[in-house]
Amino acid sequence: MRRSVTLSALAAVLAATAAGSALAAGPASAPASASTPSSASAAADRHQRGTLLDRVPERGVLRVCTTGDYRPFTHLDPKTGDYTGIDIDMARDLAKSLDAKPAFVTTTWAKLVDDLAAGRCDVAMGGVSVTLPRARKAYFSEPYLTDGKTPVVRCEDEQKYQTLEDIDQPGVRVIVNPGGTNEQFARAHIKRATLTVHPDNTTIFDEIIAGRADVMMTDASETRYQAKIHPELCAVHPDKPFSFSEKAYAVPRGDAEFKEYVDQWVHLATHDGTYAKYEQDWMK
Repeated sequence: MRRSVTLSALAAVLAATAAGSALAAGPASAPASASTPSSASAAADRHQRGTLLDRVPERGVLRVCTTGDYRPFTHLDPKTGDYTGIDIDMARDLAKSLDAKPAFVTTTWAKLVDDLAAGRCDVAMGGVSVTLPRARKAYFSEPYLTDGKTPVVRCEDEQKYQTLEDIDQPGVRVIVNPGGTNEQFARAHIKRATLTVHPDNTTIFDEIIAGRADVMMTDASETRYQAKIHPELCAVHPDKPFSFSEKAYAVPRGDAEFKEYVDQWVHLATHDGTYAKYEQDWMK
């Protein structure tokens, strides 16, 4: 009799313990229903809605930061307010691929990446060189052009300024535009020549033509273009520049989905003739 009572009591204790455990664990251990997404899925959905890959088509506008002072890539006509250039054409193509229209946001070389990081635009375009300081603030797309710094001079001086040593001599007047990689390169290599910062990149080459400056060092692509439109100017060995750089498009850091899309668009545009056509329109 005593054994039977003891076993019954033990069974009751075990049953109560099991019931309490089930009650405590019930809601947390219940499987997610088909109509209620898991927390991981919900987080992924929120993340997707936050990417520019979704927001740009939804708003129908692609905001493009560009300086407007760097032909053949970007040029702002002060009379009409219209932008033209290779990367302006590319911006229109990118916007079209996203079912949007481009809206150009004027910036400067000193503020370009900061404006992008602050959300004033969705992409920065216009002959932007990839640098590590810029890459700390923005993602860069797949490069679309290999470039490098080289001199542009009056044609009668072409043989006179072949090397950095030739240029960095007392009495040589070097001119540069402010805030970008041209100024960084000039300040790193010009120690004895006179270095002048000219605030307007659209008129800086007139200073050389007029004889008020002797040399500007800029990207080989720009020296070729300026030599094409100014017969007085010659690009010095643009096929063998002093430095190596690449041009790409900058997008906000952290938006991996948008970067991957822009990467794929650049890859296709540089292999299906799209970029080559726009370049040819400006360089012919």
